[in-house]
Amino acid sequence: METVFRLEYPRVVATVARVVRDVGIAEELAQDALVAALEQWPRDGVPDNPGAWLTAAARHRAVDLVRRRENYARKLREMGRDLQTETAPPEEPAGPDDIDDDLLRLVFTACHPVLSAEARTALTLRLLGGLSTPEIARAFLVPEPTVAQRIVRAKKTLAARNVAFEVPYGPDREARLGSVLDVIYLIFNEGYAATAGDDWLRPALCEDALRLARQLAALMPKEPEVHALAALLEFQASRTPARTAPDGSPVLLRDQDRRRWDRRLLARGIAALDRAGATASGAPGPYALQAAVAACHAHAQAYEDTDWAAIATLYGLLAVRAPSPVVELNRAVAVSMAEGPQPALEIVDGLCAEPSLRAYHLLPSVRGDLLLRLGRTAEAGAEFERAAGLTGNERERDLLLARAAECRAGESGM
Repeated sequence: METVFRLEYPRVVATVARVVRDVGIAEELAQDALVAALEQWPRDGVPDNPGAWLTAAARHRAVDLVRRRENYARKLREMGRDLQTETAPPEEPAGPDDIDDDLLRLVFTACHPVLSAEARTALTLRLLGGLSTPEIARAFLVPEPTVAQRIVRAKKTLAARNVAFEVPYGPDREARLGSVLDVIYLIFNEGYAATAGDDWLRPALCEDALRLARQLAALMPKEPEVHALAALLEFQASRTPARTAPDGSPVLLRDQDRRRWDRRLLARGIAALDRAGATASGAPGPYALQAAVAACHAHAQAYEDTDWAAIATLYGLLAVRAPSPVVELNRAVAVSMAEGPQPALEIVDGLCAEPSLRAYHLLPSVRGDLLLRLGRTAEAGAEFERAAGLTGNERERDLLLARAAECRAGESGM
C-alpha cells in the first residue's frame, strides 16, 4: 500500500489541485483518500486501479469540502454537478502551446519562481517525490520543523499570490522551465555527493530526481533541455556502483572500476542525449553541454582514454552559455588534464578571490591536487586540510585529511 501511494500520490494531488486550485488543499484531500484506503482496502481488497480509486475518493472529498465552506460556494455551483456524477472537470481553453497534463502543471506550480530554492526543493520532494517531512529532513540534514515550515509557507505563498495551476506558455514557460530543471538537478546532486552527514551518497534522492526527470521528458517530448537533463542524470547515476568502496568511503573518478558502471543507464543516457540533439533548433543549452561532458566520460573505456580536450572545450562553451565560478573551476580541472597543471592553476588562482567560492571546499581541493602534481607538496597538504575544514560530509573530510597526511609523509620522506 505504501508503494502504491507513493507512486500514485503525485497524480492524485495534481488531479485534485486542478479542481480546487490550491495545492495545500489538494494534498490534504489526497491524504484523506489514503486514510480511506487504509480503512477499506484491508477489508475489501486492493482495487484493480488503485490510482483511479484514490483520485475518485479525493474528488468526492473535494465536493464535501466545497459544501462545508461558504467561500467555495461559487465553485460548488460551477463544478459540483460534474464531480458528483464522476465526470471530468470542465476543460480549460487550450492555447496553441497547451500541454494538457495535470502532473506537469503540478511540477511547474511546485517550482514557481515566487518560492525560494529551498522551498521549491522541499515542496517538489513532498508533492512529486512522495517523501514525508521526516524523509526530506533526513535527506537534507535539517530539522523536521524547518522542512515543515518551508512546505507550509510555500503552500501559503502560492495561495496568497494566486499562482495559476497551469503550464505557462511561450517565454514564460522557458523562464519557468529553467527553475523546474534546476530543482530536479539540485535534488540529484544532493544525493550524488551529499553536502553533509556520514554518507557519501544518498541513492534515494538520486532515484527520486531521476524519476522526476524521466517523467518530465515523457511529458515534454519537444523540449531539448528536458531530455538533456535526463541524459545527464542517467550518465551520472550509472557510476553509482563504482563510486564507493565496500566500507562506504569515496572512490574518485580516476580510480573507479568502469566495469561496474551500469550499462543500462549509460544506454539510456546516450538515447536521451540523442533526443536532446534531435529536438534542438539552436545552440545547445547548459544541460546539453553538461550531458555532453558526461558522455565523454561514458565513452572512455579507461580514465586515461578520456578526451579531456573536448571536455575543456565543452566547459568553455558552458562558461559562455551559463557563466559561473563553479563552471570555471570544472574547466580548470579539464584544462589540467588536457594541457597540464600550471595553466589550470592560473585559472584556479584567479578564482580564489571569488566571494561565492569562499566556503566552497572543492576550490582548495582542486588547488591542492594541482599543487601536488607540480611537486609543491607542502602547499598541497595545506590546501587539502583547508578543504577538509570546509566540507560538511564526514566521508569527504576523511578523504581530504588522508590526502593531506600523504603530503606530510611525502615531505618528511624527502
